[in-house]
Amino acid sequence: THKLLSLTPDQAARGVVAASSGGNHALAVAATAARLGIASEVFVPSAIDPAQREKIERLGAKVTLVGGDALLAEQTARREGERSGREYASPYNDPAVIAGQGTIGVELLRQLPRLDAVFVAVGGGGLISGIGTHLKAASPTTEIVGCWPRNSPALYECLRAGRVIEVEEQPTLSVSTAGGVEDEAITLPLCREVIDRSVLVSEEEILDALRRLYREDGQLVEGAAGVPVAAFRQ
Repeated sequence: THKLLSLTPDQAARGVVAASSGGNHALAVAATAARLGIASEVFVPSAIDPAQREKIERLGAKVTLVGGDALLAEQTARREGERSGREYASPYNDPAVIAGQGTIGVELLRQLPRLDAVFVAVGGGGLISGIGTHLKAASPTTEIVGCWPRNSPALYECLRAGRVIEVEEQPTLSVSTAGGVEDEAITLPLCREVIDRSVLVSEEEILDALRRLYREDGQLVEGAAGVPVAAFRQ
């Protein structure tokens, strides 16, 4: 949302492209673009949940399927944006997107002025970069805990290596955090600054967390939300 609101009139007139792994970023871009009257196209892995794809299309965005993982969808979307002259809205590798995600940190402190720790699911690192940057300034005693599925620890391994590297990944329930990291991702140095502790969780732990978050009328949260709950319980 913050990314689209920061576009100039000329940029907005040309439209935007975006990429998304599980579809959440695509939904946000599509919904905001529809409200602002901006044409949008989102690139998603071909394995995306059909229900998510349908929601995105209902909001008016064009959905383009990309065979492969989320990183390939990101690379394809960025190239298409450059080719067509449209602004690319990265799900994490963009200062405006990170700033928008950081507003969650603002909301947390409004609800709980004293926060011992915040557990955040990590994919490309935009969410934890935004939340962590705000909390380090506004609540420096709060511990920032990065939480990864053991099957999909791309940024975790990049942080250990000190640079962006290719990391082999396995299927995970945490679809929204899956995928590799773009070269020269600005989240890498940001995460190095803000993350105090890192936790890896198994698929069994994620599933157990999700079961605890179910209610009788259906699923309450998606797989990625089970990751920080599993890390907290661990």
